[in-house]
Amino acid sequence: MSSIDYSDKIPNNVNLSEDRTLQRALEQWQPNYLNWWQDMGPEGSHDFDVYLRTAVSVDPQGWAQFGYVKMPEYRWGIFLNPGEKDRRIHFGDHKGEPAWQDVPGEHRANLRRIIVTQGDTEPASVEQQRHLGLTAPSQYDLRNLFQVNVEEGRHLWAMVYLLHRYFGRDGREEGEALLERRSGEADNPRILQAFNEPTPDWLSFFMFTYFTDRDGKFQLCALAESSFDPLARTTKFMLTEEAHHMFVGESGVSRVIQRTCQVMNELKTDDPARLRAAGVIDLPTIQRYLNFHFSVTIDLFGADQSSNAAIFYSSGLKGQTYKVLEVNNGMLSEKEVPMLNALNEVLRDDYIKDSVGGVERWNKVIEKAGIPFRLKVPHKAFHRNIGALAGVKVSPDGRHIHDHEWNQNVEQWLPSDEDRAFVASLMGRVVDPGKFANWIAPPAIGINRQPVDFEYVRFN
Repeated sequence: MSSIDYSDKIPNNVNLSEDRTLQRALEQWQPNYLNWWQDMGPEGSHDFDVYLRTAVSVDPQGWAQFGYVKMPEYRWGIFLNPGEKDRRIHFGDHKGEPAWQDVPGEHRANLRRIIVTQGDTEPASVEQQRHLGLTAPSQYDLRNLFQVNVEEGRHLWAMVYLLHRYFGRDGREEGEALLERRSGEADNPRILQAFNEPTPDWLSFFMFTYFTDRDGKFQLCALAESSFDPLARTTKFMLTEEAHHMFVGESGVSRVIQRTCQVMNELKTDDPARLRAAGVIDLPTIQRYLNFHFSVTIDLFGADQSSNAAIFYSSGLKGQTYKVLEVNNGMLSEKEVPMLNALNEVLRDDYIKDSVGGVERWNKVIEKAGIPFRLKVPHKAFHRNIGALAGVKVSPDGRHIHDHEWNQNVEQWLPSDEDRAFVASLMGRVVDPGKFANWIAPPAIGINRQPVDFEYVRFN
């Protein structure tokens, strides 16, 4: 099961040719997917030859090969990790029973909802990022954007396979709907609000791939424990690719910080106005972008107390007591709730610890430059729009505040229109090999041991 058959119209390692009905259904979906990619994929990129990584097996080692590909010709396909012999369910009401190879009738609706929601995020992020190639700060970054885009496309294929294979007509209809919704569209938006937010500039893109793709990692890790074995095997392979997306975000923000610190030391100033005049992004603006993307992302984990999370866990769909926050008499306080109802909060807290690690690595870049400034992850109650904390005014340091104080300080805490306009003004396309926009430092090393000035994209 580890090798992938690239001779088929749809590359796969699931013996698709042995199920002619399924194969025909997916081959009918494929042209619709390609039409969606033409319409909503990276703008103006269809004729480029891009140095991309393509999966050739699902083994942990040596699973990818690099070469030039035109993105509409990328070999998207269906790849599952090898099955685990005699795999058992290890949590919930069905603990100890054999993992499900088919969908139990009583869990059908919930499983379909989980798969559709995960599947919907994949094309949504491609749509959010479709204009970014027009303002890429380098060929290196342009190629990384395109790699993220084609992998999000493959993750959509992964979910559509499950819908077609296990959910019959309902699944086929859901697969079509995944190509019909549009990020940010008023009449038919994407399911989760974070995937309807615009990604207008590269600082937003790097923050998105650091914070929001990290949420993706946690959601996929939970699904990789699913009692429904095909879903678990699918998401385990997706996690291999998700790691690259987080690397793009973490290293991208790090390089922005590195360049800012370099100019701060050259000019001997921390004055945002002088730094902006020099064409770099000041550290307080980076903090405001961090605050926004972090807070939008932690809403993706759902309400602090969730009966759905409890149902998903008990039924074995998605892998004591726990403390959650609430507001009492104008004060933030903690209360104990049953562990099953707090599963979203458990995941959220694990995510926050994981996110802090990267922010500390960014701080080491600032520290190394000898600059007395520290980036901080805001309090988890800051700028929340879901659950008990929705709309509650909380400062980044965790104080419950009145509207007046919020309104006085919000432009110090979240990106203002002026901040976004300034960052947008820096976005000019740089496409000569080895050249980088003024506001970002080059990477330390290139992709796949290639030099930094390698021709990652060939424009035809």
